[in-house]
Amino acid sequence: MKTTKHAKKPYSQEEIDHMVVAQADDDSAWEPSILVQPTPPISVSLPGELAARAVFMARLHRTTSVEEWVVHIIQERLDMEESIYGEVKRDFIPKFAKQT
Repeated sequence: MKTTKHAKKPYSQEEIDHMVVAQADDDSAWEPSILVQPTPPISVSLPGELAARAVFMARLHRTTSVEEWVVHIIQERLDMEESIYGEVKRDFIPKFAKQT
């Protein structure tokens, strides 16, 4: 005899919201808390001329602080570099593996 498996219908966002609200005060419905340690901030020294240029650009972009502007620029650059790295890895590693 053949049995068929019925896939569960995914819950809608509204159904999930209702379940969460209904179980919000029931501690047994939740997994134990996880303690997450934030990574400590680091300091980076910049040469004076580079720092002055960063201050100028931060003012030009009307950010509240040069630190905010630098973090934004670094985040943009990291996103771009990671994207390029992923493309290169996807495109060239299989080609290189065939050669060896």
